[in-house]
Amino acid sequence: MRAPRDSDVTSIFEACQDPLIPRFTTVPANYTMAHALDYVQRVPASIELQREIPFVIEFGAGDEKEFAGVISFHTISIDNHRAEIGYWMHAPMRGKGIGTTATKMITGYGFDTLGFKRIEAAVDLDNTASQKLLSSAGYQREGILQQRVTRSNGDQIDMVMLAAINQSWKRLG
Repeated sequence: MRAPRDSDVTSIFEACQDPLIPRFTTVPANYTMAHALDYVQRVPASIELQREIPFVIEFGAGDEKEFAGVISFHTISIDNHRAEIGYWMHAPMRGKGIGTTATKMITGYGFDTLGFKRIEAAVDLDNTASQKLLSSAGYQREGILQQRVTRSNGDQIDMVMLAAINQSWKRLG
């Protein structure tokens, strides 16, 4: 994992053309290159304002690394030692354990370096793959938050709340 950079704009744009990403995230369905450029260029301000701490996920070794997705902390509350984790994976990288590994890494960073005591994930009730990923990374299901998110079409959807608590989080292999 590393900080997003300008060279990621095309990869981010291309990955976000997958209809599953806007279906299960806040990424707009009509994602443009301007959206991708804005995402990368707002990183310094987001970190400074403690609004988001984003990372690009890469897969591979040395010069053979491929773009795999993005992951971040957002909805950060320093006073409450809490943040929410969000991510999406580029379609060809799904199902390989890359997202689980990245989730474990950023969760450990959140607890050990940033001092969070709780990291939450709100997942679309229908997104069973993401729920499984988080469970594999040591997150516990806490319940369902009814009508938590409004989609761009106006639908209110339920979200599953999962969380990792610093004292009980299992740093799995």
